[in-house]
Amino acid sequence: MSMKPLEFDRRYGELDQVISAFLGMPADDEPDRPSEALQSYLRHTWHTRPWALATAETQLREYARNPPGRLRLSLGEFYPVPDVGLPESAIQDWLFVIADHIKASIESGTVPPTSIPRTHWEWHARFPELGQFLGGWFSQDMPDAFPDHDTAVRDYKDTTDSHVVARLTGELNELLALRLDESDYALAVTELGMEVDPPRPYSPSGWLALVAQTLGEPPADYGPPSQGV
Repeated sequence: MSMKPLEFDRRYGELDQVISAFLGMPADDEPDRPSEALQSYLRHTWHTRPWALATAETQLREYARNPPGRLRLSLGEFYPVPDVGLPESAIQDWLFVIADHIKASIESGTVPPTSIPRTHWEWHARFPELGQFLGGWFSQDMPDAFPDHDTAVRDYKDTTDSHVVARLTGELNELLALRLDESDYALAVTELGMEVDPPRPYSPSGWLALVAQTLGEPPADYGPPSQGV
């Protein structure tokens, strides 16, 4: 029997967030140097959910001290650490190193400076709805589903809750406010799941600005219904 969601979150919820930051990244943390993946986790979490850092440190340390035994493995009541490129014998020590870095960051109050996302995980953690939008409506299948980009954007707007549309509009404006180089905007949309080029003649940033404008337009107001005579 697999673990209930509530119990999983209590034991492993923030641990899972930390480990997810390492997917596709080298787990090359050293006692005197956190990896790029861990720095991304620390940067994003410090600036969005600083209270979660203590939970992460506790869950990492508890898991390293009490790895799942045969019974928990057979019941499925454990957190399966994904493949991070380390041999199984090195996982325990690596988890302790990560926990030590997080503890040191908390105790020193060292908040990583703001930066554009530097890993795939950080792009999606910072711009989650934009990732859903680009990966869902502008995958490589987009030309088969919609005649053009504008139709896809309108479909998203018409079929998505207005509160979620507002969240996406905010993320678009935040990304545009960073004033990145055009090559960085091209990287951003790729990291966030876009698998087709922006429509001509738009650059990636120009198209994102157009999408933000389209999504921010209020619904048409046709006025009150006419009264019969």
